[in-house]
Amino acid sequence: MRKKSKLFFINGTILTSTALLMKFAVLVFNIYISNQIGSEAVGIFSLVMAVYLFFVTVATSGLNIAVTVIVSEKFAVNKETSGIKAIRTCILFSLLLGIFAGFLILISSNFITEKCLHNMVSSKPLFYIALGLPFIAMSSCITSYFTSVRKAYKNAITQVFEFIIKMFMTIILLKINITKGVESICISLILADVISEICSFTLIFILYVLDIKVKRLNFVRSFGQRINILKIAFPVALTSYIRSGLSTLKQLIIPTRLEKSGISCSNSLSKYGMINGMIMPVITFPTVLINSYSMLLIPEFSTYVAQKNNKAINYISNKIFKITCSFSVCICSIFLFFSNDLGLVIYNNIEAGFYFKVFAPLIFFMYMDNIIDSILKGLNKQFGVMCCNVLDLSITTCFIYFLLPVLGINGYIISIFISELLNFSISIFQMVKYSNLKLNFIDWVLIPLVCSFISYFTISILHFNFVNITINLIYNVFLFIIIYLLSFFIFNKLISRH
Repeated sequence: MRKKSKLFFINGTILTSTALLMKFAVLVFNIYISNQIGSEAVGIFSLVMAVYLFFVTVATSGLNIAVTVIVSEKFAVNKETSGIKAIRTCILFSLLLGIFAGFLILISSNFITEKCLHNMVSSKPLFYIALGLPFIAMSSCITSYFTSVRKAYKNAITQVFEFIIKMFMTIILLKINITKGVESICISLILADVISEICSFTLIFILYVLDIKVKRLNFVRSFGQRINILKIAFPVALTSYIRSGLSTLKQLIIPTRLEKSGISCSNSLSKYGMINGMIMPVITFPTVLINSYSMLLIPEFSTYVAQKNNKAINYISNKIFKITCSFSVCICSIFLFFSNDLGLVIYNNIEAGFYFKVFAPLIFFMYMDNIIDSILKGLNKQFGVMCCNVLDLSITTCFIYFLLPVLGINGYIISIFISELLNFSISIFQMVKYSNLKLNFIDWVLIPLVCSFISYFTISILHFNFVNITINLIYNVFLFIIIYLLSFFIFNKLISRH
């Protein structure tokens, strides 16, 4: 158990460190771009990305989850040959699905640009999206393979490589096209992404071939596990199509429904762009610290399920929940207490600070739901996770459709709260049901909240006002985190003694 926990921690640390550096650089770059092009252009690009993500869902179709579950189970019981057959089959399926998704986006390009993108851009960005889909699909399968065999560092290497290519291409293309309008900006960003995805796939495929050669499994040439793959991937794919379709529909109707409230098209795209393209990326950025670990939970729990090790499932779940709750409360408090300064430092916009404060309470539920979903997928309850997401999206899409024309941007904010709270409630219910997990409100919620208020009041006493607002914010946030961690450590020591 100790050896596996150590390996889990090492892999998680590698993924987290890599993802943190890349996400931070991407966030800084996106903030720079947002400040350059304005919230309206961000809103238009967000609509393009909503369409992009739907077709990525069609291309992957749950095959990455099938790889994770099957390879983890087969390697856990020393059936590596069957695991390699499964990954080979999934790569082939993903190639075919990627080509199909690309063809689908091309034949529907006129409809998408007219009905979904409101003729804000032409079909050119869609053509570049179609080129990248097969490579994205195959890469997702191989990435899941390396996650399953606990070789996260290979994914990290590939991610760094992809990031470097993407950043260089984005900078070059935007330098040429940033003054040519929104469509040229969209094309630049998507083309840079596609080029980086192709380069990334090339590298990760080479690493995969070398890995199976080292394992002396390169002799496996046949395909297999088709039935098992379909059993896992088909329900995931079906619900993914519905979930992603509803998610895309939800994003696409927001500007239109905002217009119905009396807001102009330009203003509605600006409000949508600020919340979706500027506020949410910053709020969700800290999840990079837990996302890598949450992905590693899928093969870990799949292994425990294969071994019927219920004791390990409960033990790890409790540990993960305690850590995630304390982390979530800390981040939530930072956005709540320092919202105005964050808005001014990041976007030089007090309105952004207002939205940081509004959405701060949701952080706890968003981060926890992320972890719970990964555990449920590891427990082979991915169908339940997808059904939960479909129900959530169906209800919130209805709220958006009917609330936004009446309440405007406030209706959109209410719909986001409804979505996150509903998703979390259903997820925690499923978690308790399938794992017999006992909720620990004191350790998970009460202690972190007390530590948060202790930190805030201490900061209020030790508060310094530097001339530079950025230095002032960094100092206060850093001091808040230090006091929070010390308080959390002391409380846990006192409780463990009793």
